Amino acid sequence: MIKELEPLLKTFDCTGYRWIDPKEVVVSHWVRMKCMFGCDSYGRVATCPPNTVSIEEARAILSEYDHGVIIHFAKKLDRPEDRKDWTKELGRLLVKLEQEVFLRGYYKAFLLMLDECRLCSKCPGKRAECKNPVEARPSMEAMVIDVFATVRKFGFPIDVLDSYEREMNRYALLLVD
Repeated sequence: MIKELEPLLKTFDCTGYRWIDPKEVVVSHWVRMKCMFGCDSYGRVATCPPNTVSIEEARAILSEYDHGVIIHFAKKLDRPEDRKDWTKELGRLLVKLEQEVFLRGYYKAFLLMLDECRLCSKCPGKRAECKNPVEARPSMEAMVIDVFATVRKFGFPIDVLDSYEREMNRYALLLVD
């Protein structure tokens, strides 16, 4: 599987990646608290909590996969507001990657985004009212994944940024079996 999918990853400009066992992904309660009391997307985006699975369900879902690939994207932006357009473009590309993996016979392929869903300019805030239900995906954080601990565990760089003068390190997770 890995040898078959690596050329596809490169076709989609995913050059920084590492295959992992999803059972080693760090899921933590504090991540949900951070969503609830630190993110203005909570309850306003159809792929963010409380529209996502519970912590226990997230752990169960990850345990059903034997393969995943963490995909790393690094970028320095001139303006903070440019992040939304950049992650929206990457999100669309990554959903196409997930679809290609699925079409190659990996029917369990599922992507966890590198940021909140940005497919629509205005999200209805409820999953049942989502205008792009086929493409909309939750972020790793929405699935209570401690992105910092997880990516560090697999040797990737990540820091809290104190300035937009610094390069961002963003991550997506593609689950594959």
